[in-house]
Amino acid sequence: MNASFGIDHPLIAVHDIQSLRDRLMAMGFTMTAIGKHPWGTSTSLAMFNGCLIEIMGIYDESLIDEVPAGDFHFGRHVHEHLMQREGVALSALHSTDSQADAERAQAAGFELAGHLEFGRDVTLPDGQQGRTRTTLALLPDTRWPRLSFFLCQQHRPELVYVPEWLVHPNTVHGICGITILAQRDCQAALLEKFSALYGDGKSIDGGYQLETANGRIRLMDRDSIEADLGALPTQILADVQPCIVGMDFRYADVTLLRHYLNSSGIAYDAQDDVFSLRQAQATGNTFMRFHQGSS
Repeated sequence: MNASFGIDHPLIAVHDIQSLRDRLMAMGFTMTAIGKHPWGTSTSLAMFNGCLIEIMGIYDESLIDEVPAGDFHFGRHVHEHLMQREGVALSALHSTDSQADAERAQAAGFELAGHLEFGRDVTLPDGQQGRTRTTLALLPDTRWPRLSFFLCQQHRPELVYVPEWLVHPNTVHGICGITILAQRDCQAALLEKFSALYGDGKSIDGGYQLETANGRIRLMDRDSIEADLGALPTQILADVQPCIVGMDFRYADVTLLRHYLNSSGIAYDAQDDVFSLRQAQATGNTFMRFHQGSS
């Protein structure tokens, strides 16, 4: 299970959410039906225990300024970044107490725009019905907007992390890291920002690594990322600001994961039971990599 400030879910914004949903399902993910937020974004999820994949599109541009949090408009933020290019537009960090965690984030130097609350009706596998309740604490970054975050607290986790909904045919069962493209001239400032939450980072090839309650955050320059993950899409290279370009996942069964990747037709490399999707454009300008492990 995740804990406060662990990686919860980067939001991968795409123009055609249905196509990416179909591709992820072909890769063996169990995806939720496409839903709608009141601020104009559409969404589909692959749920894990305490974290998830979220892909997002825009279904109604006229709603993108609805339900603001202070001066921050969730829908407009996603829309503006999607108009620039596909990819991670902002990211959720796990929260067990959105008020206390927001205060801690502010003390660490993050800006708090405000809070949003919303819920959705759900029907559980046994037929019982309930309504989720979620609080977001928005932490926009005006200097590096694609590294804006929000804290996400699920007040009724029993209606979200339902065991039957966490099972994926490819046996993927969680996030274990993200990779941020950050050139050397801004790495020191980013390291200082994240260290205030996660403690000292360690040096790695091309940058730094920090440990969260749910996976690692890597800050790496272009050369190191391309050597490790693959060639960065042209759209990302044209976007000079730091941004999340990769997600790492845990899986359990190598045979099943390979079967679904093969049947999906998506290109990958495999080495020592690590499967790497080298064409980030196929998954919303986001590299995906899979590591075998139980935790």
